[in-house]
Amino acid sequence: MSLIKSTSSFEKMVKEQQESVRRLFLNLTLGDEMLSDDLAQDTFIKAYKSWNTFRMMSSVRTWLFRIAYNTFYDYRRSLKQTSDIDGLPLPQHAEQTTLKMDIYEAMKMLTENERVCVTLAMIDGYSMKEISKIMQQAENTVKSYIHRGKGKLADYLRQQGYE
Repeated sequence: MSLIKSTSSFEKMVKEQQESVRRLFLNLTLGDEMLSDDLAQDTFIKAYKSWNTFRMMSSVRTWLFRIAYNTFYDYRRSLKQTSDIDGLPLPQHAEQTTLKMDIYEAMKMLTENERVCVTLAMIDGYSMKEISKIMQQAENTVKSYIHRGKGKLADYLRQQGYE
């Protein structure tokens, strides 16, 4: 068994990537912490089950985020929704700051693809090439999603009084 396929290397990968995966889901679910944790757990279970079949044709990180992306879409399909996730309720936790709430409200303005691309690029630091692989979209399409998403976020936050 190669180093990449060992249980200890899987555990190391989980420790390194769990916060990034959870952050992706927090943005996609507009701050629903419980759902984000459930989706992250499902992602790592799927990754563990397919760990021995990972062919290293991409980085482990890209492979894992592709699983996360598919996990989110599986969840969405299970709800039998085909439109954007704007219908998901925003959590009403009193301790959340106004800025955090405004950011989640701004994220609601984005299409699902824009939200994924903006999250991966601006929050997790993925390159256009990596996002393209994760989403199985052309790099120019990813660039368009990010450009439109950033514009919508900036417009919304400016309207809320942020500079």
